[in-house]
Amino acid sequence: MQQEPIETRTVGAIEPGVLTMIRDEREKALSTREWQFRLRGYGYGIKTIEGEQILTRLPQGIAVGVLPPEFF
Repeated sequence: MQQEPIETRTVGAIEPGVLTMIRDEREKALSTREWQFRLRGYGYGIKTIEGEQILTRLPQGIAVGVLPPEFF
């Protein structure tokens, strides 16, 4: 079973609990690079597609949702 490219799938809203965790980790991190490293520890990644930051689930890269601009 192949996954569709992220551009053709509908990206939903990020769950409030996950968004809170991401926000907390961003506050702890000193840089964007450190923050992304910390997120990988929770099984998440960030991709930039057409100027938007997309939160993904690792290792498959399944899109979770678009990150609000407050994170960057």
